[in-house]
Amino acid sequence: MRIFRFFLLAFLILNLLNLNSFSQDKELLGAGATFPYVLYSKMFDVYYKQTGIKVNYNSIGSGGGIRQLKEKTVDFGASDAFLSDEQLKEFSSPVLHIPICLGAVVITYNLPGNPELKLTPDVIADIFLGKIKKWNDARITQLNPDVKLPNMNITVIHRSDGSGTTFVFVDYLSKVSKEWETKVGRGTSVAWPVGLGAKGNEGVTGLVKQIPGSIGYVELIYAKQNKLPIALVKNKKGKFIKPELSSITSAGNVKIPDDTRISITDTDSEDGYPISSFTWILVYKEQNYKNRSFERAKQLVKLLWWMIHDGQNYTEPLDYAKLPSVAVKKAEAIIKSITYNGKPVYTEVGIK
Repeated sequence: MRIFRFFLLAFLILNLLNLNSFSQDKELLGAGATFPYVLYSKMFDVYYKQTGIKVNYNSIGSGGGIRQLKEKTVDFGASDAFLSDEQLKEFSSPVLHIPICLGAVVITYNLPGNPELKLTPDVIADIFLGKIKKWNDARITQLNPDVKLPNMNITVIHRSDGSGTTFVFVDYLSKVSKEWETKVGRGTSVAWPVGLGAKGNEGVTGLVKQIPGSIGYVELIYAKQNKLPIALVKNKKGKFIKPELSSITSAGNVKIPDDTRISITDTDSEDGYPISSFTWILVYKEQNYKNRSFERAKQLVKLLWWMIHDGQNYTEPLDYAKLPSVAVKKAEAIIKSITYNGKPVYTEVGIK
């Protein structure tokens, strides 16, 4: 009888372990950028309804997503800033960048009547450097002669967390302002000369709404959803460009390298919005790590393939730009390079 009970208990434990493993393979974990959070929330909801695979995504900022991928606590990280050569060396094995869509970082503000303003690169840089302190400064009023700007202090709002949105914005400022490049520079987190910090696109949006005279930078959809005004920005060709799908797509109409790590801020495109960017999912090329199952690797590859194909249907309704066809082809090649024990996963997942 004791032997029978022993084998029965062992059988039950084994089945519970197998059930737990099966359950784990039905759920994927991701973390990172707030920039595409609205889109990812929609994509992952649809994907769950279609496949039964749940994707838990934690919108903690690109810096947090990169850190968690490095610690191997998530299946994928998400970032609006591609990893530098130096950053890639910090990982234990090769990391791949899969572009998912394009988005825009916009300048938003809180002024009486919330007029639509025109801003030039030098004016934007000097506001965030703290050199332009009043809304009725001559340099702003000259750009907007039809707007009655108040004698009100400018309060700069910026991100307090490691952020791909910040990287896109300061990458742009570094290209258009030598002073910014020298004094502040690029990064997912920088030493801001002035202003108040807030966590996430949500936090910056919230502070801009609360503080009269404030100005901040957020992803396009956050400004739109909160009915905040958005500035037109003068691009390299001298045109004041409104951030919308056509101008964001136009900004990405450039040659894309095979690893897709490219900055498209301050674009050469005549009609391109100059503070645009790709956003990426980051994964390990070799998926057999930390006791991951082959089934889990297959589910990740299936999800990524869906995101760059069927998932693109959800971009434009949420004010993100679809991947251009050349970027889709690059992303396909990258996904096909994902391996498990050195063998391609794509050939085993039954994607047609």
